[in-house]
Amino acid sequence: MQCFAFSQTATKDTLPKGGINLKEIVVSDSKNNSHGAEIISQIDQQLRPTNSAQDLLKLVPGLFIAQHAGGGKAEQIFLRGFDCDHGTDFSVNIDGMPVNMVSHAHGQGYADFHFVIPETIDKLKVYKGTYNAAYGDFATSGAGEFSTKNNIGKSMVKMEYGQFDTYRAMAMIDLLQGKHLFTKLNENFYVAGEYNYSNSFLENKQHFYRYNIFAKYSGQLNDNNFLSLSVSTFSSKWDASGQIPTRAVNNGDISRFGSLDPTEGGNTGRTNANLALTTSLKNGGLIKNQAFYSYYDFNLYSNFTFFLHDSVNGDQINQKENGRNIYGYKFSYEKNSNIGAKTLKTTVGVGTRIDEGIVSLMHSVKRTILDTISVGHLFEQNINAYLDETLYLTEKFSVNAAIRFDYFNFQFKNFKYDSLSGSKQVPKVSPKLNLYYDASPNVQFFAHAGYGFHSNDARSVVLKGNQTNLPTALGYEAGSTFKLGKKILVNAALWGLDLESELVYVGDEAIVKITGATRRLGTDLSMRFQLTNILFADFDINYNHGRYINLPKGENYIPLAPSLTSTGGLSLKQTKGINAGLRYRYLNSRPANEDNSVKAIGYFLLDAVVNYTQPKYQIGLSAENLLNTKWNQAQFDTESRLRNESQSVSELHFTPGSPFFIKGSVSFFF
Repeated sequence: MQCFAFSQTATKDTLPKGGINLKEIVVSDSKNNSHGAEIISQIDQQLRPTNSAQDLLKLVPGLFIAQHAGGGKAEQIFLRGFDCDHGTDFSVNIDGMPVNMVSHAHGQGYADFHFVIPETIDKLKVYKGTYNAAYGDFATSGAGEFSTKNNIGKSMVKMEYGQFDTYRAMAMIDLLQGKHLFTKLNENFYVAGEYNYSNSFLENKQHFYRYNIFAKYSGQLNDNNFLSLSVSTFSSKWDASGQIPTRAVNNGDISRFGSLDPTEGGNTGRTNANLALTTSLKNGGLIKNQAFYSYYDFNLYSNFTFFLHDSVNGDQINQKENGRNIYGYKFSYEKNSNIGAKTLKTTVGVGTRIDEGIVSLMHSVKRTILDTISVGHLFEQNINAYLDETLYLTEKFSVNAAIRFDYFNFQFKNFKYDSLSGSKQVPKVSPKLNLYYDASPNVQFFAHAGYGFHSNDARSVVLKGNQTNLPTALGYEAGSTFKLGKKILVNAALWGLDLESELVYVGDEAIVKITGATRRLGTDLSMRFQLTNILFADFDINYNHGRYINLPKGENYIPLAPSLTSTGGLSLKQTKGINAGLRYRYLNSRPANEDNSVKAIGYFLLDAVVNYTQPKYQIGLSAENLLNTKWNQAQFDTESRLRNESQSVSELHFTPGSPFFIKGSVSFFF
């Protein structure tokens, strides 16, 4: 989907440093068509309450997140009628490096974005749907590509303090300050670090901490070569209250903010190195070589069913990644050429990614391991290539056609049960087609169609008899991006997505679950208003109707898939002085199971932020859930049994959302 794809008369793909002026935005720019990239505005970055980089995902129109196991766990993602779990159907990337984890101990596509420091983010490109050939695995509902800053401008120190023993300290330091390190051309080198601590609003104190360190060098080595090198590391540890059954609250066993197993929680960490070299050729072509490496560990204790399986010790589980190594390489070549009087833009890309490490699932009680359910060595490699061609048939009409090829090598050696070991090699071809018509500089129409997929867990793929290894998604949509007058920007689309029968490895139980084919039909509407020179409004609403195709009517609901979401707000934006924002979030109630006998409860929330900015400092205050609404974040229909129960009960289990929360901050620039 093309979501606020626009170019600036002032700069290309960036917003003017002094602010945004909707008068200057040109909707149609066929020579620089970005295939639906959305650039995060300075208003969105500065005026929306942000507790972590994961919150930046909420800047994707229609995307909602939910936390359900303490602040250190990746959030649950909802987009376009998908419960993407932790990233199964949404691809998250930072500076070209994938965030999603394949065959993860907790869930396929697990996308923990907490290793990113929010202040280092420069912009975001959003690709909804299956239409961009540069993104393969997990890019079914869409993909988000975050970019970090090359130049931070001024160094800064920031301190935050909020309710529930919440603290944060962050610093970003320009190490060169206009000087040079390797060349006499443009160079930038900065380092950033943050430390977070919170006990959260739950009765069982979270004792959450996280630290991040990030350093990035970027420099023009010569007239033709630009180098970028970044390294980062993060570590996090926390206690969690977990998901609680509704009946335990209703009968007074615990409060909404209580816990039935206060020993849940965990720790995780990730260290990254990312090197990219961009080369301009004499023939006008552009080559990019990129290599990345990540070392990752993960250790999570959860208890979803309490005493359902073990009436004596309970059902707590330990999911662990014992030192995963991720190696990756990407190459791309871009060039414009002519076919007669027509312009043809060609992009060719190849890449590979290798994941290897020990993945385990254990039975535990109070974080003491009782038994091994599953443990083994994972090796998974993806080799991919794509060809992307855009032909500008006229000044107004362009056609983009692309094809992507992926080849997966799945291997898993089960240390406990050799019969569950195996290997499998699976190819995948994904064609794409995108049409653009620029009716005027302020009106563009588009139509998209394309195949995508997400991979399944290697532990299930290698089992004999399993055929659905890379379930296919077929996406299609049509819409328009246009301006109403000079100060209203609109994006509207009608879309559909068909997903074939899936085979999903359920990491919480070490079992394989098969679900049927689904179809989702929906519409997206996004609007941006400039009310005055400094006052802006935005509005997004997203509706979809999704069902299982082969199940009887009334028993074919897609569990937890939201059908109606909306966000919006007002923003006061100035280069200095008072800046402020008031925002709402709405997510409707939705089926929690296939027959809609259990519902996940919707919510409406208000957040606000105000900053006073001067050249050398900024003072800020943010408030979340202004109305102190009782709301649920993660919600599931789960069968569980409490210690004093003779029979199990299947009902709504939930993690409570934050009550009214206020936080202050002070920043110094130098």
